Amino acid sequence: MRVTLERSDLLKSLSHVQRVVERRNTIPILSNVLLKADDGALTLKATDLDIEVTETTPAAIDVAGATTVSAHMLYDIVRKLPDGAEVMLAVGDDNGLKLVSGRSQFRLQMLPEGDFPDLTAGEFSHIFRIGCAEFKGLIDRTQFAISTEETRYYLNGIYLHGVEDDGEAKLRAVATDGHRLAQAQTKAPAGVDGMPGIIIPRKAVGEVQKLLENSDDTVTIEVSESKIRFTVGPVVLTSKLIDGTFPDYNRVIPTNNDKHLVLDRATFSSAVDRVSTIASDRGRAVKLSLSQGQLKLSVNNPDSGSAEEEIAVGYESDALDIGFNSRYLLDITNQLSADETNFMLADPGSPTLIREKGDSAALYVLMPMRV
Repeated sequence: MRVTLERSDLLKSLSHVQRVVERRNTIPILSNVLLKADDGALTLKATDLDIEVTETTPAAIDVAGATTVSAHMLYDIVRKLPDGAEVMLAVGDDNGLKLVSGRSQFRLQMLPEGDFPDLTAGEFSHIFRIGCAEFKGLIDRTQFAISTEETRYYLNGIYLHGVEDDGEAKLRAVATDGHRLAQAQTKAPAGVDGMPGIIIPRKAVGEVQKLLENSDDTVTIEVSESKIRFTVGPVVLTSKLIDGTFPDYNRVIPTNNDKHLVLDRATFSSAVDRVSTIASDRGRAVKLSLSQGQLKLSVNNPDSGSAEEEIAVGYESDALDIGFNSRYLLDITNQLSADETNFMLADPGSPTLIREKGDSAALYVLMPMRV
């Protein structure tokens, strides 16, 4: 194999694929990136056996071929080369990959291409296309609520499925950790109809989020019973799905909460942030005391002191004291963009429903804490 390409093209592709490679691997080949030179392009592939990322970049191919080398090592080398440099990669007779750029030369250990695992086998039963910004919106609004508790593995991802809401087909994303729930939806693109509900793992969600970050294009999504594949331009990310059953989340979304609180999101968020400075890392509880047109936020920490702040709100119901985890409150308000936020409450022991005023595409449910 002998191939020449721009340093910027190689660096961009490596930055996408090397992220899935774990720093420590018991299987040596999983530390490597597969380089395949053919048909005027260099294809790079990396995997951790759960996620596989492939990207193709233009290159001048002198001799077609393939090999594998350390992903992080190659990325670090290319990252440190000067801007505008050209990189030549060649497999010599001495069983090493030679990298030459200007006056710099490196020789990297290789492992055979044949040892590299392939994750992409299998048929995808459903395929649809959606705008990158639109799909990223679904992820951004829900991923913070993904559970990190490994015992309930079926909550360690985003549940993506098609639903009918007000007579219209929607693509919905839901995540919950048992303390809070986030739900976001958008108009279902063609191809979603009949798609099985799937759970996309946390790591894959994070990689897709980065992939969609700077793209104004569309993402092609293919789904099977065990895998999902995302294609954005030259990048293809394939991931295994979580093999489990997501709980019936509709049962925890309250429908009869009759106490309505309307507040300014930025004012409320800043007040929560200030008073929670006093809260302990263990507790993090902030008490919300509601009365006509008034909300008092308070935190009491026996080890460090107390804090109180009052803000004007829209509230006409009976007085109510309820406690929440301050970090969870901030996580939710950070997802909202409108000035006004609606809280629908019932009593101190029941879940609260939080929505953005005038936005039916997302909702949040938060369990209270004892205060």
